[in-house]
Amino acid sequence: MRTIEHIFEFIRKQKVAFIASVDDEGFPNMKAMLMPRKIDGNCFYFSTNTSSMRVMQYRDNPKASVYFFSKGRFRYEGVMLIGIMEVLEDEQIKKEIWRTGDTMFYKKGKSDLDYCVLKFTASKGRHYSDLKTESFTL
Repeated sequence: MRTIEHIFEFIRKQKVAFIASVDDEGFPNMKAMLMPRKIDGNCFYFSTNTSSMRVMQYRDNPKASVYFFSKGRFRYEGVMLIGIMEVLEDEQIKKEIWRTGDTMFYKKGKSDLDYCVLKFTASKGRHYSDLKTESFTL
């Protein structure tokens, strides 16, 4: 099995993450996102709009999944993480993950009410590489 260190090193190199939520009928909903702004242990922080459908779904049901992948010419590698997504509106975390250029999305800056942070805490996952799939716990 690949080490947890290898898995997180792989994750940090990706440019896109796919996040999944559960809708009010119990169906999974998937969305591509830019990479997490911050990774701290098994916690991943994304910025998003407070008014988004995804935020509403996570507030109703915090069960979530995040998927990262890399497709080369001859090699595919993917990591699926399962855990809980929290919606954070705390000023400190909003300031911490704020990036130059975010005003393009949040006109009122860091204090924009339509700017929030999604904090995903992974508890387990699956890693696929070289025709092998392995489960792991965090």
